Amino acid sequence: MAAYIVRRVGIGIGLLVLLSVTVFFLFSILPSDPARLTCGKICTPALLEANRARLGLDKPIVEQYVTFAAGIFAGRVFAPDSPEPIVCNAPCLGYSFSRHEQVTSLISRSLPVTIWLAIGAFIIWMVVGILAGIYAALRRGRWQDRVVLGVSMVGYSLPAFFFGLVVIFFVIIKLHLLPFPSYVSPFEDPVRFLQTMILPWMVLAILNAAFYMRLTRNQMLEALGEDFIRTARAKGLPDRVVIRHALRAGLTPIVTVAGLDLAVLLGGAIITESIFSLPGMGSLTVASVNDSDLPVITGITLVAATFIILANLFVDLLYAVIDPRVRL
Repeated sequence: MAAYIVRRVGIGIGLLVLLSVTVFFLFSILPSDPARLTCGKICTPALLEANRARLGLDKPIVEQYVTFAAGIFAGRVFAPDSPEPIVCNAPCLGYSFSRHEQVTSLISRSLPVTIWLAIGAFIIWMVVGILAGIYAALRRGRWQDRVVLGVSMVGYSLPAFFFGLVVIFFVIIKLHLLPFPSYVSPFEDPVRFLQTMILPWMVLAILNAAFYMRLTRNQMLEALGEDFIRTARAKGLPDRVVIRHALRAGLTPIVTVAGLDLAVLLGGAIITESIFSLPGMGSLTVASVNDSDLPVITGITLVAATFIILANLFVDLLYAVIDPRVRL
């Protein structure tokens, strides 16, 4: 088990290093000049060269990457030769000259909103999706099974923007059951926080739970047809024990998809955050793309991809708990 953990952690660290190299060089070879993006409407050759020096773009590309990577752990200084150098504290993912703020500060302010959104929706869709999928598998061919499949088909077919707008119209505008979303920290005003987050949670949960209903149902039906399940039934084991063993046998693909879905959601639910005016990673991404704010886009891409790599690492370690054969 220890060797398996060390091997997986080593692979994860290697992927993180490869990720930083890929993201940096990908944005470095873009046809647009990053120095021109921060130049404003009036961009003279002298101002362009000053911006290039201020951003460190006048150095060789390898040296730029070393400075970028070292800045993540030790911080860095932009325009060190200017009268007012810009100090970027560690961890430094860059500096947004259009917003006059560190990229790390922008992300750290937006990330908690996305984390609350992702975790709340994740818990709802996992509980509803898995329980409904198990129930449908145990009632295979009956009307309960058909209802679950019908609901999952409808939920899986609805676009997020359509469902979100419908919910806002009926729940907030028409019936006045909730106020318009206005995000506050749960530590400042828990009631207002729940009033703001309940609808985004529902939108994301329903759309994702529909997929997990079908996935869990298929995995349960496949596991219930295995020889060890038939043997367990023949020995007279209670149904709850048989269901538990069948669920564990079919849990591996569910865990894989759940880990990746949560990681992608932590990178920013762009549509949902935009519809409900949540100042999360998705909204920050849209604003940065509109403003051509390359340092912020680079930082968000790096953070979002890091979540996916860490989720893969966590899922790999969880495999060893679910199925001991993976350790071999």
